[in-house]
Amino acid sequence: MKEILLTGITSTGDPHIGNYAGAIRPGIEASNDNSKQSFFFVADLHALIKCQSPEMVYASSLSITCAWLALGLNQNNAIFYRQSDVPEISELSWILNCVTAKGLMNRAHAYKAAVDHNTLNNHDPDYAVTMGLYSYPVLMAADILIMKANKVPVGKDQIQHVEMARDIAARFNHMYGELFVLPEASINENTPILNGLDGRKMSKSYNNTIPLFLEEKALKKAINKIKTNLQEPGEPKDPDTSTIFQIFQTFASEQQTRDMRDQFLNGIGWGDAKKALFELVNNTLKEPREKYNELLSNPSDIEDFLYEGSVKAREITIPLLHEVKQAIGIRKSVNKIVNATV
Repeated sequence: MKEILLTGITSTGDPHIGNYAGAIRPGIEASNDNSKQSFFFVADLHALIKCQSPEMVYASSLSITCAWLALGLNQNNAIFYRQSDVPEISELSWILNCVTAKGLMNRAHAYKAAVDHNTLNNHDPDYAVTMGLYSYPVLMAADILIMKANKVPVGKDQIQHVEMARDIAARFNHMYGELFVLPEASINENTPILNGLDGRKMSKSYNNTIPLFLEEKALKKAINKIKTNLQEPGEPKDPDTSTIFQIFQTFASEQQTRDMRDQFLNGIGWGDAKKALFELVNNTLKEPREKYNELLSNPSDIEDFLYEGSVKAREITIPLLHEVKQAIGIRKSVNKIVNATV
């Protein structure tokens, strides 16, 4: 039986180098592993929590899809879809809300961070907190459980999401029967959490990202903005605390990484280090960038690809949601819905 993996990227902007390191590259590797069944999706419903620009949400969904395809997604061994094109996810989310303890949501990292921020600024603890932000771990649980994923590749900072999905699934199973697979977080110690231009975690929320497919001049300009310390050329530098080195090793071979580490210890200047990083990233992404731009110029083809992915996904989600509804007592006309053409 194949191991089932699931990964999603929120459509709140163009894919960036952090997305590439944390999700896209390992996802594409998994899509070429015949022992795995991979599901990848554009999380446009999650995007609504942070982004109220309709144009951005839509454009980003196309951009993210093009990035996966341009970088080599194996379409024969992976199902790629847009979250909103699979309505069973939203319906399951509501059902799961009805068995999820409020106390569990109170412990979610994003909600706690918002409360802490509000308290620090003398606001009401729930100031500007929407129900989307508060309950998004339930939608994430629906994403995972509806596809029967047993492994969810995440960074260390995302483990809580999978643990919550597991808790919610266990609660449902206890109440209604063993319908859901209990997922496990899959941690790849070699997958880095990249820092951004300002030294904090690379995130669209911090506006410190390096978009993945910048043209050459823009890429060079972005890399030159990476924050460094005041050490002069000739002074030994610690590669393990450097954003430049961190990004470099994401794209480099083992030998290139060793050579660059030696150069850091031997006092490479920051300007030379940034130049080496630019050349490596630019050369690695040159061909995918051309393919990405070509794909992005044909949005109707991308829509066709996403539609085909949703059809494949719903071959799984419609029967499972039918079982869930049967279990909870929502049975009227269900058979007609299940047998309807997707």
